[in-house]
Amino acid sequence: MKSIKDIDKKHIINTYNRYDLELVEGMGVNAYDIDNKEYIDLSAGIGVNSLGFCEMGWVASVTQQLCKLNHVSNLFYSQPDALLAKSLCERTGYDKVFFANSGAEANEGAIKIARKYSFDKYGKGRHTVVTLVNSFHGRTIATLTATGQDVYHNYFFPFNDGFEYVAAGDIDALKEIVAKGGVCAIMAELVQGEGGVIPLDKQYVKAIREICNDNDILMIIDEVQTGVGRTGKFLAAEHFGIKADITTLAKGLGGGLPIGAVLASEKCSSTLGYGMHGTTFGGNPIVCAGANYVLARMDSDFLYEAEQKGEYFQEKLAEIEGIEEVSGLGLMIGFKVSGIESGDFVKEGIKRGLIMLTAKQKVRLLPPLVITYDEIDKALAIIAAMAKKQ
Repeated sequence: MKSIKDIDKKHIINTYNRYDLELVEGMGVNAYDIDNKEYIDLSAGIGVNSLGFCEMGWVASVTQQLCKLNHVSNLFYSQPDALLAKSLCERTGYDKVFFANSGAEANEGAIKIARKYSFDKYGKGRHTVVTLVNSFHGRTIATLTATGQDVYHNYFFPFNDGFEYVAAGDIDALKEIVAKGGVCAIMAELVQGEGGVIPLDKQYVKAIREICNDNDILMIIDEVQTGVGRTGKFLAAEHFGIKADITTLAKGLGGGLPIGAVLASEKCSSTLGYGMHGTTFGGNPIVCAGANYVLARMDSDFLYEAEQKGEYFQEKLAEIEGIEEVSGLGLMIGFKVSGIESGDFVKEGIKRGLIMLTAKQKVRLLPPLVITYDEIDKALAIIAAMAKKQ
C-alpha cells in the first residue's frame, strides 16, 4: 500500500503546503506521528483544540450524543443547540445566536445581518462594510473580499462590491469613509491573527464603537480566533471594554469539531427572518454537545489560568536571545526569530518535536488552553535552542 503522503498528493486537491508530518494520535498537548514520535503541539489545529487532543470529558459528551441523535435538520428542535445558544447568550450578554459550520460562514452571516439591518432602516445603497488592512475573515468570495490583504485578492474575479479598507489605527481615514455615506458595518479582528498576531490599540477600538454608535452602523467583531478563552477572557472584547453589535465565533468553540456562531445583540437579532439565511449542518447535535462541554469547562478560574499562562509564555519568550517582536494576547502569541524565516523555523521545530504555526514573518503559537507550565517550559527550551543556533 502506498504511504498516506503519496495517497494525499494523488487524490487531494493541492491547496495546502503540508509539512512533512503525519499525525496519527494525540492526548492533551502531545501528538504522535506514524513512528510514535512525540510532539508538543503549540498549534491546536490552528486554535481549534481548545482543550487539547481527545480530552476525555469532551470525548464522552460527543460520544453520548453520537449514540442518541447524530443529525436533525433545522426544521425541527433539538436539545444540544438550544442549550448551547442559551449558554452563549448568558455568557456574553448577546440576545440570539445563529449556528454555522466555520468562521467564514459565521462572518458571511454577520455581513448579511448588517446589510439587511441597514436595508430595513435606510433602503438600498447603504451596504458598504469597512474592514482593516492586514485583516483575515475567511475564504468564501465575500469573506475573501472582506479580508484586507492584497495577496488574497487575485484569481477569483470579480470580487464582491461593497467593501472598503482602512489601515488599523487610522481613525481619520475611517471617519472619512463613513462621512461619504453608504456604510452599514465596520468589521475587525481585535488581534489580527493571520496578519501577524497584532493586537489593535484599545483607544482605536473604542473610537470605532463610538463611530458606530453615532452613525447607526453595526460593529462586527470577528472573534473566530480570539474567542472562547484564547486571550484569557471568553471574548477578547472584554480586554477592550467594548461590546460589538455582532460577534462571530468558531475554531475553539467546538473543541475539535466544526462550528461557527453569529452572536447578535438585541439591536439586530431579529433582522433575519424565515428563509433569509440557513445551513444544513449548523447546530448539529454532536458538534453542539462538544461545544456545550467546552463552555462548561471555561469558568473564571480556567480563563484566569489561560491569561496567566499567556503572560508567562510571552515574558519568557522575550528573554530568549534571538527572539524579537513578541506580540499577542493571552495564549495567542507571535514572535520573530533573528536570521531565519518563520516557515523555516517551524520546519526545524517539527524535527525537534515541536509543532508551531506561521503568521506572515512571525512564528505563531496557539497552544491548547490546558497546556501546563511544565509543557510551556519544555517548549521554551526547544525554541531557545533553535533561536540560539541561528
